[in-house]
Amino acid sequence: MMRHLEKIILGLFLVFLFASPGRTAEPSGVVRVITVAAAITPISAEFILDNLAAAEKENAACLVIELDTPGGLDEAMRDIVKAILGSKVPVVVYVYPSGARSASAGAVITLAAHVAAMAPGTNIGAAHPVAIGEKGMDEAMMKKVENDAAAYVRGLAAKRGRNQDWAENAVRKSISTQSEEALKQKVIDLISPSLTDLLTRIDGRKVEVSTGEVVLKTKEARVERVQMGMRHRILTTIVNPNLAYILMIIGMWGIFFELSNPGSIVPGVIGGISLLLAFVAFQTLPINYAGLLLIVLALVLFIAEVKITSYGLLTVGGIISMILGSIMLFESPAEGLHASWKVIIPSVLATAAFFVAALTLALRAQLRKPTTGQEGMIGMEGTASSRLDPKGKVFVNGELWDAESSEPVEDGRPVRVEEVKGMVLRVSKVSR
Repeated sequence: MMRHLEKIILGLFLVFLFASPGRTAEPSGVVRVITVAAAITPISAEFILDNLAAAEKENAACLVIELDTPGGLDEAMRDIVKAILGSKVPVVVYVYPSGARSASAGAVITLAAHVAAMAPGTNIGAAHPVAIGEKGMDEAMMKKVENDAAAYVRGLAAKRGRNQDWAENAVRKSISTQSEEALKQKVIDLISPSLTDLLTRIDGRKVEVSTGEVVLKTKEARVERVQMGMRHRILTTIVNPNLAYILMIIGMWGIFFELSNPGSIVPGVIGGISLLLAFVAFQTLPINYAGLLLIVLALVLFIAEVKITSYGLLTVGGIISMILGSIMLFESPAEGLHASWKVIIPSVLATAAFFVAALTLALRAQLRKPTTGQEGMIGMEGTASSRLDPKGKVFVNGELWDAESSEPVEDGRPVRVEEVKGMVLRVSKVSR
């Protein structure tokens, strides 16, 4: 009886011991790998956070983020860093492949990782904060932003045992360092030419996750590479500033064509869809709303030109408004977060050329001599069907008309219409 009681107590003790909080369950032997080769935006942040949650759910050995980014938005970066710091699964940031970079927001994410690795020929750094609307900031405010960012990255570097001075200089001086030098300065943990080599070399490494210390078991782990889903791929493509700007221009043209030619349908549908996609992208990009409103005003002026005869003044105003709006639209100078001049200039010039051509054709149409109705008959030539002295009959434009002339005109002589008075033509004799 006592032996049975001892076994029960021992079993309960073991259950309590292994089920107690603070102990991490044995990893599943799966390494989850994702690739982020774009600017850090809410879309890429959502992709990373979703996979981190999935890695925790399947108790993966670690999550590897293959990173190649020019930087991105501060808010999206901080969401990723907070998720990494609170993760129960080790996160490995691997700047890959050769020629890739982890700049600006990417450098901060790399510093926050449990394991920071780089491929040969890559670089990291240039993490000076780029605040939206910084042109309107005074020097004191920019200094506060810089100090906050410097303290933030120093804290991350200290937590991971990395070079705090380098991290601060990456913010204050925008320094950028190659992989070999980054390893020497203890900015990263190792350099590895491939994912397979990386997983072999980090096997057995101890890291501190939110639930305690974990030993990485990656050498024999099964690699599960996860690609972006259709939704994330579409959104990532749309939030490219160049494409977002082009979609906006296409949308403006489509709406203009539809209002100019009601019932065309196709231009209106394409324009509406393009504008909606552009506005979806603008929600995740550092947009200056004054610039956006100027572009919207340009669209309004172009549409008003169709409805109101302004002799080109509305079109000129629209072109000027569009140029100014395009220049002001994207506030961030960071690469990947603003439209290229190679896209803006041709788009503005093409739009201007289109509306100038449309205006020219409209003016020519207004100034052209009428070709139909009674006014259209002035200047036409015909033949006298009877003697005009001063009245008679003439044959003009396939029709027989009553006519009068200030001088006698013999039957069969050519005449020219000078004026139309009701149903009577005033003609003159044509000398040949």
